Amino acid sequence: MFRKLLTFEEAKKIILERFRPKPLGIEEISLLEGGNRVLAQDITASKNIPPFDRSTVDGYAVRAQDTFGAEENRPIMLKAHGTVRAGETSKIVVRKKEAAEIVTGAPIPEGADAVVMIEQTERKATRVRMFSAVARHENIMKTGQDIGKGETVLKSGKLLGSREIGVLAALGIAKVKVYVIPRVAVFSTGAEVVEPGRSLPAGKIYDTNAYSLSAAVLESGGKPIFLGVFPDNFVKLQKALRHALASADVVVTSGGVSVGPRDVMPKALASLGKPGTIISGIAIKPGKPTTIGLIRDKPVFSLPGHPTSALLVFHLLVRPIIQAMGGRRAEEDFEVKAVTTTKMFSAKGRKTFVMVILKRDKQNRTVAEPVLAGNSGAITTLARADGYVEIPENVQFVDANDEVAVRLLGEKQ
Repeated sequence: MFRKLLTFEEAKKIILERFRPKPLGIEEISLLEGGNRVLAQDITASKNIPPFDRSTVDGYAVRAQDTFGAEENRPIMLKAHGTVRAGETSKIVVRKKEAAEIVTGAPIPEGADAVVMIEQTERKATRVRMFSAVARHENIMKTGQDIGKGETVLKSGKLLGSREIGVLAALGIAKVKVYVIPRVAVFSTGAEVVEPGRSLPAGKIYDTNAYSLSAAVLESGGKPIFLGVFPDNFVKLQKALRHALASADVVVTSGGVSVGPRDVMPKALASLGKPGTIISGIAIKPGKPTTIGLIRDKPVFSLPGHPTSALLVFHLLVRPIIQAMGGRRAEEDFEVKAVTTTKMFSAKGRKTFVMVILKRDKQNRTVAEPVLAGNSGAITTLARADGYVEIPENVQFVDANDEVAVRLLGEKQ
């Protein structure tokens, strides 16, 4: 039996007291490798962007005052004076009553202070008619208007996406310092578990957890190290755990943590060194058998074999640890208010998480409908669920038509 069932809050407190997650280190990588990495330095602009006044349209660079009074029926005639192209340094000087042809992105020539769009002009030989007036600086991006020299454009801890990579490239940065990605060893246990791709003998099931948990590690910013499936054998599990601890920063297993004769994971975990097992059972549903150890300052999360239980406990307890070790800001679950479609019962003395689907009813209310309530082993439960309703230990049930907070698991597809 479990030595002592901890409350969910007690379990989280013990984890953070015994293991304080923090970034593992910093490495410098090329900008092309920076996607989905976490920045480990503040980025301050060393130059203005753009570095010169530039045209934002194709047209004619002019002195704005020379266009005043121009209208569609009363155009103003200016003298065409050269062409300014992008990527070139122009020696053209725009003087009174002159206009220099210019393309988008080209530097504004000396003397000009505005650009008239090509659509508002008509050229004949060396003369250009202006059908619209422009104000000073119109259709011009000024030096440093996008990014000013000395400006902090990205802060440490920022997750680099396509937009951030673009900003870094615009600043001419080829390498960036990022936090090291945590390595997470993942394996399943059980005589009944077979790896996908192999034939499925009678009485066997394909390994769901190691694959779904590896994907969850990636989503959390970690690097999964997939170790496969191991039987419920003390010696073999002990060896597997030693290998996992040697090759990773965190270990996540599934199966073998309940109270059956083949559930030897807690014993194997406790045999590997101090402090060993720090949590053996949590008063939650699903996820009661969850066992957590700490071996040589590395956390080991041994999750239940039921797919929904394993993924939910990962979401609640493991994901924040991996995020912190990778320098990521903790992601808070988004909540939406919804009305229950039916009564939802809790497990006596345990915090209960009820998976729900969000829908709209005939009154256009957001409603929460339980998904396979009470069946923690259903493989599709989390795949179908939009989120979960949390029922405290001291609450027996949530009644139908009660308003509840639904914590979202991810974006609804």
